Order: sequence, then C-alpha cells, then structure tokens
Amino acid sequence: MSMLFSPFRQREVTLRNRTVVAPMCQYSARHGVVNDWHFVHLGRFALGGFGLVMVEATGVSPEGRISYADVGLWNAEQEQALARIAKFLKEHGAVPAIQIAHAGRKASSPVGWRRGFDEREDEKASVAFEHWTPVAPSAVPHTDAPEYQTPIALDAAGLRKVVDDFGAAFARAHRAGFEVAEVHAAHGYLLNQFLSEYSNKRGDAYGGSRQNRMRLLLEVTEAARANWPAEKPLWVRISVVDGKGGWTVEDSVALVPELKARGVDVIDCTTGGFDGTSVKPGPQYQVPMAAALRKAGIATSAVGLITDPHAAEAVLQAGDADLIALARGALDDPNWPLHAQHVLDDGDAAYALWPIQAAARIRDKDRVLGERGFRKG
Repeated sequence: MSMLFSPFRQREVTLRNRTVVAPMCQYSARHGVVNDWHFVHLGRFALGGFGLVMVEATGVSPEGRISYADVGLWNAEQEQALARIAKFLKEHGAVPAIQIAHAGRKASSPVGWRRGFDEREDEKASVAFEHWTPVAPSAVPHTDAPEYQTPIALDAAGLRKVVDDFGAAFARAHRAGFEVAEVHAAHGYLLNQFLSEYSNKRGDAYGGSRQNRMRLLLEVTEAARANWPAEKPLWVRISVVDGKGGWTVEDSVALVPELKARGVDVIDCTTGGFDGTSVKPGPQYQVPMAAALRKAGIATSAVGLITDPHAAEAVLQAGDADLIALARGALDDPNWPLHAQHVLDDGDAAYALWPIQAAARIRDKDRVLGERGFRKG
C-alpha cells in the first residue's frame, strides 16, 4: 500500500488515509450559520475518500469573520447546524475537522466574488449584509484599498475577549462532534498579524520581540487546548513565512516547541496572506515549509498545488510532511483520493475506498471497459 493511503493516528483519532481537504471560505452563510450549500460542499469530499475534511475559517465572534457571509461558532444555532455536517462526515469515513479563526484587520471585507461592496440596498437583507470596524494589533490597515478599513488596536480587554472567544468556540466545536480542530494563525488574519513585525507595531507585551509577538497565539492555543478534549488532536495553521520579511522560517521553527508544549499535534503549513506578498505559487511550492517544521520535531500537513498522486506520495516518502492537503485540487476533483488510489495502489483496496453504493458499479464499469486494474498490457 502507498504511504498516502496508509492510516494516520494521533491521540485517539485515526484518519483512514493521509489526504486532507483544506479549509476554503464559501461566503455563503447567513449570520454565521451554515446551510445546505456547506453540507453538500463538504459532504462530497467524505464520499470522495478524503481522510479528513475541514470546515472553512469559522469566526469566533461576529467581528472575527472575514466577511458578513462567513461561518461562525459563537452561538447555539451555529453549533447545531455544524453538528449536522460533522455527523455526516464521520458517518461516511472522514474525520470531521474545523478551523477556528479571527480575521483581525481583514474582517468586514467584501465577499470574495463581488466587486467590492456592490450589494444593492434591496438585496442587503436577503444576504444578511453586515459591516463593522475591525480590530488588529495596531491601527494599520491591510492595504490602502478602499474596501479595507483602518482597524482599532486591541486593548487589554479586547485581547482577553479574543482568547476567551477562541476557548468558547473550541468547546462548541467539541459539542458539535468535530474530532480535529485547528487554530487559524495564517494568511494575514489576526493571530498572524500579531506574529509578523510587518503588521504588529505594538510597544507592549504583545509586540516588539519575537516572544512577545508569539504571546497572543500561545494564549489562544492554551485556551483552545483547555476547551478541547485530551483525546482529540489540536492543529495550528501558520504562514511559515509572511512573504514580507516580518515572519520567517527561522521564526516558525522557534515557534514549534512552544506550540508542542501547549498540546499542539500538527502544524498546517502555508505562506503569505499580506498585501504584496513575495511568495510565488507553483506545483508543491509550500512543501519546503512543511519539511522545515517537520525537521523541527512536529507532524506537518503540506498544502499548495499538490495535484499529482505520485508527487503527493513522494512528499510523504521523503519525510517532508505527514499529511497532504488539497484545496483547489479538491474543488476540481472532489473524488481525488478515489482516483489517486487507483493510480498508486489499484486492485481491491482502491475499490474499497469508494462508497458502498458506488463501488460495485465502478468496478463493473472498469471491467467492461478494461480500465484501471482491468487494463491489459
């Protein structure tokens, strides 16, 4: 069996294989509540054979959402709606996971596919439009673009609220049935803003030195672990480099033992998130980041245009990562693991990953057409 399709166990949770669906914002929630779109969007990945499926960046508070259409987890209605998704994912073989987030100065920004704030007055109620002033480490906007506001710098009470909100969201995620939860400290959102000198201009205990800039993430991680059962893995997603020189690979390596000491099991490795970032995308372009942190002594998930099954297997065989995450690749092919296992392993094991409702029919099709394991010569 290929390494990609071998199980991966941490604490009391076992993934059936090492494929992961990375969190992807859908900008389709109302007042933070998921709906049938999210159910189908995420459910198809469980049917497609992924080992773990992660819900998109989920705001810890109304002001922590990236946009008014983002998912949230600060009340019972949101928790109940997410529980339906977690239940379906688990029933169909995928580990249900969720990313817990605060957008910081990138909050209250436009929905991804709109041209700025182009909502008509007569449609605002139907899309549950909201607009608010974001918070951040410092009163510095994400960019000079008009859709990004100058945020309010968090004071001591605001910092305490952020930590408490993360802890409460992790408790809700547990009650909703998720088995892996991730702190989002990447892509230029709040915790990443504190880590990077590029966005953190504070002169107090949360700014200046690297240890000070780590402080809020470490406090949030402690709150997350305190509200997350010991038998369930805790992940943290970081931008290993911010692409602006304010946070480097060396900084991320120094962060590893701090996170491990606070009960973190996996670092989900990505890059960038700041305006004008210098990180250039390409096939497997973020794998070196996952490799660097894995060498520092923690399990890692690699992401970033890993679309070829052989390339994914090579990353694992080389010891560069423990898990392979897909985002756009999963959108393009929600059955990527099913197809990839036929490439790497084929035979009965590959057909066994298909949902029972489809496996025999797919096998019969392949036999009649001489495809996959039935191909001659």
